[in-house]
Amino acid sequence: MVRQGKLLEVQDLQKSYGKKNNINKALNGVSFDVLPGEFLGIMGPSGSGKTTLLNCIATIIKPTSGRVLLNGKNISAFDSKELAEYRGSRIGYLFQDFALLDNLTGQENILLPLSIHGMDFAKARTKLDELAGFLEISDILNKFPSQMSGGQKQRVAAARSLISEPDIVLADEPTGALDTRSARTLMNKLAGINKSSGRTILMVSHDPNVASFCSRILFIQDGVIFHELRRKHDELQEKFYERILQLLAQLGGGSANVL
Repeated sequence: MVRQGKLLEVQDLQKSYGKKNNINKALNGVSFDVLPGEFLGIMGPSGSGKTTLLNCIATIIKPTSGRVLLNGKNISAFDSKELAEYRGSRIGYLFQDFALLDNLTGQENILLPLSIHGMDFAKARTKLDELAGFLEISDILNKFPSQMSGGQKQRVAAARSLISEPDIVLADEPTGALDTRSARTLMNKLAGINKSSGRTILMVSHDPNVASFCSRILFIQDGVIFHELRRKHDELQEKFYERILQLLAQLGGGSANVL
């Protein structure tokens, strides 16, 4: 259940690349709020600014102008200590290509964010056991990434993004490297965590089926948000999926146009 108040506020975010007469505006005044417990999706054509937006929120890149506020605090004003805490424990990032370290086991990959920040091992182990059980990866914790399937790797990566109990998880095309079955398994797990623990998720995806797991979807094009679609109360996922497809068809090009 979504609680009242704003967890994340994106205010007139702009990001430009290039100089003088050759300026490309990846973001051109993006504004929206994310409520605690939301599962928010971002969709749009290739090059529309989706990943740039996510990376600005993650502080991987710095916006040209505008603000990002987490719990009312401007992340651009954070000092180095506050920024390290923000990146290490306030947000979790789930990448499309897993971003696991090949020389570490699944368990070591998951615990890495906690070990960097000095969390007590016993407490970390309890969290690990809970997440591994829910994500069904307990039997591969001692395996290396090369010994795992794509779906297993992404669930290990998901556990790593969740282990610090972040305020918000940023997921960039989390199913992009997975087959259909593995993608559905991952999305069922993410949706389950969102519902059971109220974990807030902000996800970029090109796949209408994946996006249908969200409670709300923002559509971005040419660096601006131009449409919003909300899942109705008690609306079946299949019906929401149909509405997403209908909207994409109305926008032109159908689902193939949304990359």
